[in-house]
Amino acid sequence: VSVGDFDLVKQVLAAEGEMHFWSLNMKPGRPLAFGRIWLPSRWGGGGVPLLGLPGNPVAAMISTELFARPALLKMQGFTGWSRPTVRARLSQPIVRKDGRRHYLRVRLRETEAGYEATLTGDQGSGILYSLVQADGLAVIPEEADHLLAGALVEVILLDRDPKGFRNP
Repeated sequence: VSVGDFDLVKQVLAAEGEMHFWSLNMKPGRPLAFGRIWLPSRWGGGGVPLLGLPGNPVAAMISTELFARPALLKMQGFTGWSRPTVRARLSQPIVRKDGRRHYLRVRLRETEAGYEATLTGDQGSGILYSLVQADGLAVIPEEADHLLAGALVEVILLDRDPKGFRNP
């Protein structure tokens, strides 16, 4: 999905169901749709949940991790589906003024003082390399427009913990 004027998906979905929201206050991944599509009576009727992911590849992956993966696991009856998190110190300052929650791709390393998080490079939502190199997603809250190097942030671990062991 998109927040652009030329995204026809929103119009089609609005005609075939109900949309609960179309965008979130986050980056990357602002365009994210959630609602229900109404099935014809010959298919049993009722509503089927719909999650529309952003079009940019990194935004789509991060939205999948934060929303689609947990929803699918929960619908299958799994518990404990949240990714593990650690607290880490930023190795560099973060400056932004858009008032959105940011999920920054970071590499983690263990130091004597705990974990240190370093950006994987440019954080654009179409830059796959930044995601391939990432151990985790540093969560930068909406109200934090300037964080100094050394600031503590929550990091959502992706497919492995910082020591390299794979998570189930």
